[in-house]
Amino acid sequence: MRERDIEEYLRNQVKKAGGKAYKFVSPGNDGVPDRLVLFPGGRVYFVELKAPGKKPRPLQIKQMRDIASFGCNVRAIDSKEGVDAFIREAGGTK
Repeated sequence: MRERDIEEYLRNQVKKAGGKAYKFVSPGNDGVPDRLVLFPGGRVYFVELKAPGKKPRPLQIKQMRDIASFGCNVRAIDSKEGVDAFIREAGGTK
């Protein structure tokens, strides 16, 4: 399974749960998470997606820590099961 398969699954599951999963790019800020996920009620998550068994690179970890230091929710997900757990945790309606 590839990272893009997990990313597509995330987009579909977030949509089913009543949310939106925007592609997140920030020019000049390499390593930011792949998706900005929004759920009703103001629930916002930055999500880094990886291929199964892969871990975020050091720059990605730094960016995730920086974002989390502002009190934001940040997740790294590397499987469809991880997506399902994220949807349950985030309070989606799935």
